[in-house]
Amino acid sequence: MSKELLRVEGLKVHFPIRTGGILIGQYTPLKAVDGVSFTLNEGETLGIVGESGCGKSTLGRAVLQLIKPTDGKVVFMGSELTGVGAEVIRQKRADMQIVFQDPLASLNPRMTVGDIIGEPLTVFFPKMKAEERKAKVRALMAKVGLLPQMINRYPHEFSGGQCQRIGIARAMILNPKLVICDEPVSALDVSIQAQIVNLLMDLQKEFGLSLLFISHDLSVVRHVSHRVMVLYLGKVMEIAERDAIYEAPLHPYTQALISAVPVPDPDIEKNKQRIVLGGDLPSPMKPPSGCVFRTRCPKASDICAKEVPVLEEKMPGHRVACHHWGIPDAAAVPTVAHH
Repeated sequence: MSKELLRVEGLKVHFPIRTGGILIGQYTPLKAVDGVSFTLNEGETLGIVGESGCGKSTLGRAVLQLIKPTDGKVVFMGSELTGVGAEVIRQKRADMQIVFQDPLASLNPRMTVGDIIGEPLTVFFPKMKAEERKAKVRALMAKVGLLPQMINRYPHEFSGGQCQRIGIARAMILNPKLVICDEPVSALDVSIQAQIVNLLMDLQKEFGLSLLFISHDLSVVRHVSHRVMVLYLGKVMEIAERDAIYEAPLHPYTQALISAVPVPDPDIEKNKQRIVLGGDLPSPMKPPSGCVFRTRCPKASDICAKEVPVLEEKMPGHRVACHHWGIPDAAAVPTVAHH
């Protein structure tokens, strides 16, 4: 049985937003992440999905302590990260890395590729000789699909896919235990997306990585993830094994997301039922009472406005936060192709 690497308990990230004008000075909390709990095992990939504005990226940054949580606990490799000093967090940075959404914007345009990838070595191993550092950088460049002779080039000389490979190499140079992938392929062409996703999976197998893979593309998430967690307005709606989520989602929100995934078979695509959600995502400053999804839920009833549903295990390994959970009509949940 795999060993637990990361445990998140009741994590909250609330941003105080001024709402009362300059003189009055009233603040309303924007609840970007509101009580999220999950675990991640060694060598596992947890896919995190949900619409834009659901708190996925904020959650990832809060796990890394790039954003200080308002409440809750983050326990990494047996050590609690919340509330500790900056020096303790800095030491943990070697084992916790992130790959950003915009590959070019995340690279310093004034630094060569060799300096960008090797910078973590300079920070954590300042006594390492320059030639040894360059050798490590060249070896890793080859591993992520970059020609080692490109070491003295600058980011603007590379394509988007190559820049993301540089970002991945920078994240991997210290051989971390956890890498958070924050929409790592959304800015890339579809053909390049597959290459980057396969690269991440190969690196995971080789180095025993654990991944938090944040995305709104459910087809990509199915390809890479062992388990999937569905977020809505900063709260967990459902979390389960990958196949359970995709083949028998229990939450109405998950069912709607899965129904929107295109299917490569034209007959299935033509006949499947699409679950269309009404309205827009509510403001995280004024979330609905009770269940935050109730204003768009086709199954909502009076109890949904009065009681917050508890995230509970409804089936083995399958937790759902819903008063009206259930297996949907088979026609509404298409078979999504995966490899």
